[in-house]
Amino acid sequence: MLGLCIMAVGIWAWSEKDTFSNLGRLANVALDPAFVLICVGTVTFIIGFTGCVGALRENTCLLAAYALFLAIILLLELTAGIMGFIFKDWIKVQATGGFQAFIIHYREDPDQQNLIDWIQEDWLQCCGIEGPKDWDKNNYFNCSSQTVGSREACGVPFSCCKRKPNEIIKNKQCGYDVRKAHNEAYFADSWANLSPTQSEERNIFERGCLRAGEEWVEANLIPVAGVAVALCITQKYGLKDINEKGCVQAGEEWVERNLLLIVVTAIAICFFQILGICFAQNLRADIFAQKAKWH
Repeated sequence: MLGLCIMAVGIWAWSEKDTFSNLGRLANVALDPAFVLICVGTVTFIIGFTGCVGALRENTCLLAAYALFLAIILLLELTAGIMGFIFKDWIKVQATGGFQAFIIHYREDPDQQNLIDWIQEDWLQCCGIEGPKDWDKNNYFNCSSQTVGSREACGVPFSCCKRKPNEIIKNKQCGYDVRKAHNEAYFADSWANLSPTQSEERNIFERGCLRAGEEWVEANLIPVAGVAVALCITQKYGLKDINEKGCVQAGEEWVERNLLLIVVTAIAICFFQILGICFAQNLRADIFAQKAKWH
């Protein structure tokens, strides 16, 4: 039932966007949240159907299919984990390309727009791929749009803005004009020249050295969770409004901060999948044993 509900939500989202009558939108189907929901719902339904019906009807074929599906998913997860560790640079390139597609098509798909706003504002607190300048790839936020009178030209989405203390209503225009010429100093490339006092006054996400971050996490893997909490607290307040940290960098840092939780979750998922496979195989063995007594 859960799988059917997820699949129904995905199909409903597609129909609301009129995707079925405009197949040209399928060019970026892999990045479409509705498509992801349809796929997840379909897989969940198939696995749940084979497992439940196979157990209720004592159908050894369905139970074998259930165990096979779980084994395939487990194998894919393990393969993805190993390949992700080996080809992490390639994955970063693919993630960058996907995020760039989100930026380019920001106003074209409401689901992708909501997703990128959630990533930038609520999850990673970031802006663009490497920084706010990446939003120049979007036609609406491109600085050349000033010639046609676009109010959003040389700006960024509101999700790039940090929430001010005690802010109740989000200012949807907070990102307007932030990349115009008179704000150029705010987006200086060399933050290393800033003194600690200036950095605190700006209160921007300045950590841009991926190499240094990776080395620090490797050396401080155990206390990283406690430090992450402290970092989250210190990043909540500030005088400046725009998150300077790119979302790819923020994503890497989020994974590093929550590495232990991710590993524990992955192990738990694998455990339950193995448990399901064992359950299906034991049930099949019991069914075969019972049938053998009848003959």
